[in-house]
Amino acid sequence: MFLAKTKNKYSKGSVLAYALIIVSITTIILVSILGYISSQLKFSFNRVEKEKAFQAAEAGIYYYRWYLAHETSGKTAQEINTFLQTGGPMGFAPAETDYEGIGKYQIAVDPPVSGSTILNVESTGWSVKEPDMKRTTKVRFRRPSWSEYAVLADDFMRFGAGTEVFGKIHSNGGIRFDGLAHNVVSSLLATVDDPDHGGGNEFGAHTHDAPVDPLPPAAVPERVDIFEAGRQFPVSEVSFNGAVSDLNLMRTESQSGHGVYFGDDGYGREITLRADGMMSVCRVFQYDSSAYSISRYKRNVGNGSCASCVDQCAPTVYNIPDNGVIFVENNNAWVAGTIDNRKVTVATAGATADIYIGVNNLRYTNYDGRDVIGLVAQRNVSVVLGSQDFLTIDAALLAQSGRVGRNYYAGNYKNTITVNGSIATNQRYGFAYTDGTGYTNRILNFDNNLLYFPPPYFPTGLEYAIDSWEEL
Repeated sequence: MFLAKTKNKYSKGSVLAYALIIVSITTIILVSILGYISSQLKFSFNRVEKEKAFQAAEAGIYYYRWYLAHETSGKTAQEINTFLQTGGPMGFAPAETDYEGIGKYQIAVDPPVSGSTILNVESTGWSVKEPDMKRTTKVRFRRPSWSEYAVLADDFMRFGAGTEVFGKIHSNGGIRFDGLAHNVVSSLLATVDDPDHGGGNEFGAHTHDAPVDPLPPAAVPERVDIFEAGRQFPVSEVSFNGAVSDLNLMRTESQSGHGVYFGDDGYGREITLRADGMMSVCRVFQYDSSAYSISRYKRNVGNGSCASCVDQCAPTVYNIPDNGVIFVENNNAWVAGTIDNRKVTVATAGATADIYIGVNNLRYTNYDGRDVIGLVAQRNVSVVLGSQDFLTIDAALLAQSGRVGRNYYAGNYKNTITVNGSIATNQRYGFAYTDGTGYTNRILNFDNNLLYFPPPYFPTGLEYAIDSWEEL
């Protein structure tokens, strides 16, 4: 009897222990489930509020894009420059705005540096329910620059054998390309009547390097031996209208503390850029209108001239205007030398105003964006007859109404010209001719730094676009 009672007592204790264990396990599971459900609900809630914050931030970006278009569309370069300096009615101070009752966004604008059109904009958004849960997007707005192509032309272009181009090429007038293009070659025209020979119309971008392209409407051969990245035609026009207003802006800026202005005194300028941040400038009294070589310099005091830029015709030394313009009014400029940690544009304005290069190299010290040169001529940018046999030009070259190139000089042979930058030419360019004169080798390298750091006050496109986007 005693053993039976003891056994029964132990059985009851075991049941109670098991029950407690089961209850504990169940409680733990229920608490875990409830915790998981609670965390999921909170996560879902936070995700919704974070999405609202993101939508508010994006709304701020799109509002500013509309604001940019509203404030710059149809405006002159000077009016746009004024806007970029002040930020317009909105200014540059952070601005907070309600977003459709969902939340708010705050826009902060980083104004462009002098001479640039690039705007960096941050928009921070948050929801009404969770104002501390913020998300921020950052975008870069910029207007496309004429310095974005290795070669950009408004006329028919012919690139002969011996031409190698690293960068995009576009022409509004058709292209014959017989060299080697490492990037896309594009033309406004679907077909073009090649002016260098008779026969039917050819593809807007075509080659005569054997085997010669068939005529339209035949299929376009791939020809990766010539067009490594392909060819595209027809594509949209790149308009050459509008550079006049940019020249007007350059003139104004050079006269108002952002450059050096040389007025219409009847003399051109020989400008030698120096790595010490200075430039030596001589007044040109007389030059050969075919070879573009300087024969006489103007005296600094009184009348008369000198055979060289020394003594009574010694150069005047100026600071190179960093992020500024060297402006020559109604005359020509001869440009050479080297810069170090400078960004500068040299411009010549006038119906017959040219820029001459090639007597000596035009070089950067740094190739990481710290050095930038722009050459803007209202008419031509020309390589002189007495140019270097191996010539290097580090610059973005723009001939607004004329051409970038070199005249035909019978019996004059040069080895290699290398352009590190970009070329924009209204008329047909050329550094060589079919009889072998000129430069045997033409190497045109696009400078990628020009995408985001074009030369100061360099002409740009008409509309702002989002160039990069990131969430911070």
